[in-house]
Amino acid sequence: MGTIQLKKVNKSFGATTVIPSIDLSIENGEFVVFVGPSGCGKSTLLRLIAGLEDTSSGHIEIDGKDVTKTPPAKRGLAMVFQSYALYPHMSVYKNIAFPLKMAGMAPEAIDKKVKDAARILNLTNYLERRPGQLSGGQRQRVAIGRAIVREPSAFLFDEPLSNLDAALRGSMRLEISELHQQLGATMIYVTHDQVEAMTMADKIVVLQAGNIEQVGSPMDLYNRPDNLFVAGFIGSPRMNFVTGAAAAPHGAHTIGIRPEHVRLSSTEGLWKGKVGVTEHLGSDTFLHIHTEEAGSLTVRADGDTTFRHGHEVYLTPDDKRIHRFNDKGMAVR
Repeated sequence: MGTIQLKKVNKSFGATTVIPSIDLSIENGEFVVFVGPSGCGKSTLLRLIAGLEDTSSGHIEIDGKDVTKTPPAKRGLAMVFQSYALYPHMSVYKNIAFPLKMAGMAPEAIDKKVKDAARILNLTNYLERRPGQLSGGQRQRVAIGRAIVREPSAFLFDEPLSNLDAALRGSMRLEISELHQQLGATMIYVTHDQVEAMTMADKIVVLQAGNIEQVGSPMDLYNRPDNLFVAGFIGSPRMNFVTGAAAAPHGAHTIGIRPEHVRLSSTEGLWKGKVGVTEHLGSDTFLHIHTEEAGSLTVRADGDTTFRHGHEVYLTPDDKRIHRFNDKGMAVR
């Protein structure tokens, strides 16, 4: 099992409060992603769950047992760090086996667990190599293997892909997601990258200044953001925000329009604008368009669009996909 409950969890460093008070339920087998900008408290929250930081107040329960005062080694969790934390003088086999050896497990049982983990992670042919002979992605898989053999109640990932290049990040996202499907284990994953959050999570927890702004599935947060912060953080490119007279007809202080929910025309539309910078990504082109009525907007177009810098265009937002917010930044349903 891997059910985790946070009840009024607070963390302060002296007079500075990092986590004001958080209530959160994580169900067995869920892939939960903590996401938010740098300094929002997501890594601190993960370390509180792991026991690497002490709570200032509140309670943490794992499978119904209060572990608030339980040391990290007794919580039944396994953590995978950004830095891999491998022993450079040990082989891959010995790195993966190390926690089992320290626990006094029989050599035959260790051998089976290490080889099973290596098979799952495609590391069988690398067991005799040392970390320095591996790529960044392979080293991260070794770190994950060391966690797997412990058969924890839950896996905790602290920005595990941030040291990898873009191509490796993409492949490792798929590998970790596939691993979750294979193991069916609870996984909590910290990242500042909302693309990782959207593509990997069953449930996303959006944090800002130590507070939970919204919890939900990726598409819940994409389609029904609770406030301007979540609306602007989830989605790439970010949502366009329009205020003033252009928002007033929609009964809102601010309206939000995603780049893919704006129709482009060369002849007619609600707002007239001029194309500025264009970003070509192959299948998509992002046009940055300056309008008098709605300000600067980003619009997603087909990769082979004929609109270019300096072209006059007309924009019409999809009225059914407009998000409305009041003067306090909260969604108006």
